[in-house]
Amino acid sequence: MTNLTVTRAPDLDLAVEAADAAALAAGVSVRTVTDLRELGGVVDLFATIWGRSGNPPITLELLRAFSKAGNYVGGAFDGDRLVGACVGFFHAPADDALHSHIAGVAPSATGRSVGFALKLHQRSWALLRGVSQIAWTFDPLVRRNAHFNLVKLATLPVEYLPNFYGAMPDQINGGDDTDRLLVRWPLLAPAVLAACAGTTSRPVVGAGAVVALGIGADGLPVRGRLDGSTSLVLVPPDVERLRRTDPAAAQHWRVAVREVLTSLAADGARIVGLDRDGGYVVRHTDAGGVMS
Repeated sequence: MTNLTVTRAPDLDLAVEAADAAALAAGVSVRTVTDLRELGGVVDLFATIWGRSGNPPITLELLRAFSKAGNYVGGAFDGDRLVGACVGFFHAPADDALHSHIAGVAPSATGRSVGFALKLHQRSWALLRGVSQIAWTFDPLVRRNAHFNLVKLATLPVEYLPNFYGAMPDQINGGDDTDRLLVRWPLLAPAVLAACAGTTSRPVVGAGAVVALGIGADGLPVRGRLDGSTSLVLVPPDVERLRRTDPAAAQHWRVAVREVLTSLAADGARIVGLDRDGGYVVRHTDAGGVMS
């Protein structure tokens, strides 16, 4: 990977300190995982989270190869118990980036910011290796994940990917189309530095924003206008529950969010953040990084 001349020792020190503080606040220790037994624990943890004991989201052989090749396999431990893990691999050398493929936290450890501690550890690990950004995808229908990625971590959405993985009939995806939002995390950007220090921000929506996709009284999506300079695209409060209780409604949401976001992107708009009501703020702008 190309070393970053802008990455000075103070940046690295601050990144490590932020990661250590996040782990302390979450009550865990976070470290890389290379031992075969512990790598097996990562496989088992992901299989439990995704409900895929017979077909885990990632195999032991692949984790072993990733780790041996110098990629990122990190684990969060509560004492000796693995309660979270994150796996990433390097992009092509010219990209100077790490792709964070999968991350998860045990149900028993949710609500403790273990995921935040994992991501800050991954960030410090990447910076120490001269990497300028981390990219990953998440399901744009899952509001809590949108908040974590766009608000808590200050990532930048760059591309909407329809049905990226194909059908995944597990207890998280429920067989729904696997649309994903690709985000990039510029590790030394001012907004990211603030987020890692615990200061988050949201975009100013303004009185002129229009609702491009709203929520009806029946809980289903309601199409609005697509001609605003700033648009709001709402998502259901809990699509994971909706997939279990009303799969047809969840599919309505999938199609509606996909069509509205891709239509806005085709017209030169990009997602700039998340508002307090859980809606994507989409703005027409001449700036770079337009979502496609």
